[in-house]
Amino acid sequence: MKKTGTITVIRAPGDPFPETKTDWAKVAALTDEQIHEAALADPDAQPLPRDMRGLTRIPNVKKLRETLGMTQEEFAATYRIPIGTLRDWEQRRKFPDAPARAYLLVIEGNPQGVAALLEASPLARATWLTSLRTPTP
Repeated sequence: MKKTGTITVIRAPGDPFPETKTDWAKVAALTDEQIHEAALADPDAQPLPRDMRGLTRIPNVKKLRETLGMTQEEFAATYRIPIGTLRDWEQRRKFPDAPARAYLLVIEGNPQGVAALLEASPLARATWLTSLRTPTP
């Protein structure tokens, strides 16, 4: 959706910047306090809450995996996450839903414990192996 007053400029590398009506001397003369007041007056530029309430923490899956020293294949197999899903999360094509975020936070808190529980559970192992062999309709 294009907002009123939005201008799109297409220029080739090396072309000069287009002329604008901006008084850059006035902009450079603004104090930090004036800049802060202007930012607070803009409804689209409100500061983030200091206590982070209302924000959803999305675990950095790639950082978590690399911290554990695992390849994508090892991480996916250890924690029973489909490799395609893991890749989508790492490349930010998709974001984990609420249960997956909770699972990732548990892995982040106790990676060896989660891996041990999954390894010890015959049901989890059987379900995971079956899902690898059985194509889904």
